[in-house]
Amino acid sequence: MQDTDLSRPSADPVSDILKWVLLVTAVICFALLGWATVLTYEQAPPHPNAFTDRAANVIMTSDDIVAGKGGFQKADLMDYGSIYGMGSYFGEDYTASTLVRLGVLTKQSLTGSGQTPPGTKAPATRSLATTGPGMPPEPTTAPPATLPEALDDAAATAMMQKQLQAIDLTQPTVVLPDSVAQAVRAVQAELTTKLNTTNLSAGWVPAKALDERLRAQTADFIIYSAITTVARRPDHPETSWTENWPYEPSVGNVPTTNTFRWTWISFCFTFFAMGFVLWLYRAYLDSPDDAPKETGLAVYRALTPSQVKTGKYFIVVALVFLASQGAGAIMAHSYYERDYFYGIQLNYILPFNFLRSFHLQAPIIWIGLGWIASGLFIAPAIAGGREAKGQGFLVDLLFWVSLFVVAAALTGNYLGIQGVIDKGWFWFGNQGLSYIQLGRFWQILFFVALLSWSGLMFRALWPTRDTLVEATKQFWSGRIRLEHLIWAATINVAVLYVFGMIPLTGIHKSFTITDFWRWWVVHLWVEQSFEFFAVAMSAYLLMSLGLVSRKLAERSVYLELILIFLGGVLGTGHHLYWGGGPSMWVPLGTMFSFIEVLPLVLLILEAISQHRLIKGAAAFDYGLAYLYILGSAFWNFVGAGVFGGGTLNAPLVNYYEHGTFLTLNHAHTALFGAFGLLALGLIYFCLRYRAGPGAVFDERPGRIAFWCYNAALLMWIFLHFFPIGWPQLDAVFEHGFAWARSQAFYDQYLFWQWMRMPGDVVFSAGALLMGWDFLMKLRRPRGDLREHGGRAAAVPAE
Repeated sequence: MQDTDLSRPSADPVSDILKWVLLVTAVICFALLGWATVLTYEQAPPHPNAFTDRAANVIMTSDDIVAGKGGFQKADLMDYGSIYGMGSYFGEDYTASTLVRLGVLTKQSLTGSGQTPPGTKAPATRSLATTGPGMPPEPTTAPPATLPEALDDAAATAMMQKQLQAIDLTQPTVVLPDSVAQAVRAVQAELTTKLNTTNLSAGWVPAKALDERLRAQTADFIIYSAITTVARRPDHPETSWTENWPYEPSVGNVPTTNTFRWTWISFCFTFFAMGFVLWLYRAYLDSPDDAPKETGLAVYRALTPSQVKTGKYFIVVALVFLASQGAGAIMAHSYYERDYFYGIQLNYILPFNFLRSFHLQAPIIWIGLGWIASGLFIAPAIAGGREAKGQGFLVDLLFWVSLFVVAAALTGNYLGIQGVIDKGWFWFGNQGLSYIQLGRFWQILFFVALLSWSGLMFRALWPTRDTLVEATKQFWSGRIRLEHLIWAATINVAVLYVFGMIPLTGIHKSFTITDFWRWWVVHLWVEQSFEFFAVAMSAYLLMSLGLVSRKLAERSVYLELILIFLGGVLGTGHHLYWGGGPSMWVPLGTMFSFIEVLPLVLLILEAISQHRLIKGAAAFDYGLAYLYILGSAFWNFVGAGVFGGGTLNAPLVNYYEHGTFLTLNHAHTALFGAFGLLALGLIYFCLRYRAGPGAVFDERPGRIAFWCYNAALLMWIFLHFFPIGWPQLDAVFEHGFAWARSQAFYDQYLFWQWMRMPGDVVFSAGALLMGWDFLMKLRRPRGDLREHGGRAAAVPAE
């Protein structure tokens, strides 16, 4: 069959049904998310006008707390430690350490003793201003020696818990009991001192972005956040504003019934849904593919000007990839040698929070650039080698604008953390929110770049008036093709980024609301937008190389997108269990986040089928590219599915696990394994197409790099994340979250911290080899036959 006969979408009743189900699913999911957003605004922890003692002396005000939240973001403390478990795991969790310290000081005040109460666990045994190494895992104070002492201690503990839990944040003015007021004042002094005290043994240097007043206000924000974790909601006397998280029995924080119940229900639902999806796959997708096949991308055409210009994108991808790995290696070293980097003092020049800020944003940059460049390269080939006028210039312009925005934004991040950018920190410095640290001005420009990419993809996919008219008619008449879905994925990526800029011109007073919108970008990008693009592009490549029919490819994509929208949109809730949102997020988040596993099951089944098809092909030029693409499907299932949605998202599991090294394991295997490998696979697809027909394309460097990455991921899991993460989970259950996140806990596992290095070395070797491979392949003229060792046969066009 000729390609011209395939300009019309194939008549497939199953796809026709699935596309409407997808539309209805998307509308319902975002409508429910809108409703949940309203509830989150209504039920976020309120800000009383003031906290006072019984004598009406003001301890802290709402203005102080809001200003302190700004200070927390300005100094990027979220990339040193964490708040509500969100942020870096290098430093303490500020909410947990402050909470247990408040409990200890309140008990001291109640008993009138200056001694640490019996049975107190680290880190609450010492002032927050001096927390660091050397605290043993067991309680540092002896248990009560006699029965009367034990009874007195139990009575003091019960009174302390009652007073902390009875704080009513819905009151305009919160009057604290004298014992609690005294404890708050003491913690204010400790935290203010801590923020301005060098502690190289903990890898901490003073927050240069904070002046004396802002340090005190930042301490108020941290204390207020800690209070929200223990103060009970007036309408739920057994539940705090954070669903009793963190787990700290010393202050009465234990899992709620809501947490337990929905864990059980969601597991039951998941197994039922898994069976249903497998039946759908067997009934409608795992059948003989007898429909006509297309071979559009199997035909090598002359490169268009814009395709030639994408080469420099690939070089920048390799450079940023290497820089990201370098920052990650230095960060990993900081865990086991906090004061020096092999004898070199880096903490003042490259503080940990800047390194983490860079390390988190760099993958977004290189993965994003990889997808942008690959999309812009592949789109003209999809259009049959035709190109709109001026496309090459616009691709060039987008590159240089993107490079400027990235360089300026990262420079602003550094200068903001170092206190050089002061009053303009929000616009040009570091916003202090993990993954979206860019100053607001740079965020706006980044959004414009994403929107421009979507516009350029539109021009590339339909470069002439006739093709645009035909595509428009098809779309609005419901005859949607994979090409429409690819472009829709690009606009989806751009639009969802906007929600990370709410409110546009300043920070919101509530961290709960700020973090809610942050997860709109972080989660919806990864679990919805990224998955959308990955599924659509992977299916199109397979279809256009003649391995599957358009009918089967579109069926698979529609079904996977239905599950992605179900799990990816409302599944955002599993990030919001403990951040101060309504209790409704526990059932909503767990039920729908477990659905995230289902499209990943389909992806791995599709990957197995694709592998068989490729092995069965007489000749296949794109084996290296599909090695990476199939690898991304595997790690998507393992990293995002097994290590994420299949285990950690269960509320009762997440209650103890949240903020531990097991989350780092999930993050690394999911982000790089799933989306990083896909970006690299798409680049290798473009490089192979660029080499031309008959060229000897050496796959060995790329294959070696691929297996280096996989070996490194396994080494990280079994030599680093698991040996630290599982004992850390045990430590939370046995001693409470504050202890499990203390440096004293980490110091017990220095050997396993050091064992991060072998994986880093192997990973870096793969990255260096891949970067060199990119450069060599881009330097060779098209059709050069001087390279040896690769397969060269092209799939013949039908």
